[in-house]
Amino acid sequence: MISDFMAANAFIASHLAGALLLGVVVGYERSYQGRAAGMRTYGLVCMASAAVTMFVGYAHLWFQGSITNGIADADPRSVVQGVLTGVGFLGAGVIVHDGLTIRGLTTAASIWAVAVVGVLLGVGFYPAALTLALLCTLSLSVLNRVKVLLPARSTLDVTLTFVPGHAPCLQDVERRARAQDSVVQRDSLTVSYSEGSLVWRFSVVAQDRIRVITPAALADEFVASQVMSSFSIVPVRF
Repeated sequence: MISDFMAANAFIASHLAGALLLGVVVGYERSYQGRAAGMRTYGLVCMASAAVTMFVGYAHLWFQGSITNGIADADPRSVVQGVLTGVGFLGAGVIVHDGLTIRGLTTAASIWAVAVVGVLLGVGFYPAALTLALLCTLSLSVLNRVKVLLPARSTLDVTLTFVPGHAPCLQDVERRARAQDSVVQRDSLTVSYSEGSLVWRFSVVAQDRIRVITPAALADEFVASQVMSSFSIVPVRF
């Protein structure tokens, strides 16, 4: 029984590392494209999901093998499902959406992942729980430093207020963005009307993956325009 228990933990631990790696790879592509969820978020969710999926297959080893035929009087699977669902709502509460900026995704993912650590501990898979906790800590600390070193496109949240009575031209705005080697994401454009003026809000992304758009450089382009009464440029944070 002890050998089976340790073999199961080793099997789960090895797959956790693989799941973290694959999640990071997918997350980097999203981060590279300037999307909200990045390497750490994808890595945590992928790894925690793998842990939940695998330990269910070893129900006969739960609680040091005290469950007959892998089924307790109170079905532990229902308990696990309830815990993860409840923690999911808790994690959603830390996500803050402000325009194009989204904060708290990694924190929400880490809360959910730590819930899985608790589940693994609860059923007695201590080595697998320790591995998951260590990998979570690694992804939250080291991956953040790695992300800074990897090429990525910078993103800016731009709000333009046009002179009253003026019909704005999207092509002109895109031309000014291209002057700074960046591109306007058309699918992010929102239009509103305030105090007699049209207000456009959209995101601008660097075309070159190693280029960082500075708000000051883009501001110089908009200052030269005679059709904008005001504007704001804010770096998008995830």
